[in-house]
Amino acid sequence: MTILNHKIDFAVVLSVTNANPNGDPLNGNRPRQNYDGQGEISDVAIKRKIRNRLQDTGESIFVQSNDRKIDSYGSLRERADGNAELEKILKAKNSSSDDFAAIACQEWTDVRSFGQVFAFKGGGDKGVSVGVRGPVSIHTATSISSIDITSMQITKSVNSEPGKDRGSDTMGMKHRVDFGLYKFFGSINVQLAEKTGFTIEDAEKIKNALITLFENDASAARPDGSMEVHKVIWWEHATKLGQYSSAKVHRTLKVTPKVDEPKGYEDYRISVEELEGLTAEIIDGQ
Repeated sequence: MTILNHKIDFAVVLSVTNANPNGDPLNGNRPRQNYDGQGEISDVAIKRKIRNRLQDTGESIFVQSNDRKIDSYGSLRERADGNAELEKILKAKNSSSDDFAAIACQEWTDVRSFGQVFAFKGGGDKGVSVGVRGPVSIHTATSISSIDITSMQITKSVNSEPGKDRGSDTMGMKHRVDFGLYKFFGSINVQLAEKTGFTIEDAEKIKNALITLFENDASAARPDGSMEVHKVIWWEHATKLGQYSSAKVHRTLKVTPKVDEPKGYEDYRISVEELEGLTAEIIDGQ
């Protein structure tokens, strides 16, 4: 496999219909929203979905969510210990951070893609504290227009504990975005790819994960079909540093409403301006 040798930029346009794409735990789990009324999806939530898609295709993932765990490990430390080579380093008195990082990047796709902070107590006095910077960076997704949030009170009709007279008990609130068209950007850095061993094949895996981002992602807050990837724009530069800055490349994506109050994807116009010597691959979501 060939280590990535050219810079890549990308963008994703997605829609949310009657779903909560990313609840804010500090605000009653309401959909995230900035002060201008635009909806937001955190970069952490997007990376979680990419990890899940990579895991669905058989990739080895270090940071697994509890509901999608495919091994018996109950913590990241236990998963690291499950690798014989890493276990030796963790127990060694004089452990090598570089060796630890190299093994972790080779073992787990998400580590060599996004990086990871390993902070574990070791057999020696200093333990292990290793930071891996990954080549794949993701921006926060932001809606093009301000979003409307609908809230409803939900109840249960059974008793949680025996001996209670009351049959119906108020549970709380459920929130959803009526409709929002969001976009987010990302890039893949060659210098960091060389350090983690991120390959051209890994970049293709990230691209395919973006195209199918919401497959196998249904939940009560995000029913099947309520979140959809419409476009993935993929720019592959000819050099390590790229012909243009990421900011300039990302600005070539234009998403503008056709009407004053857009209610669906068809109410927006999407276009990509051309940059000399840089071709944008525009892919429809699945």
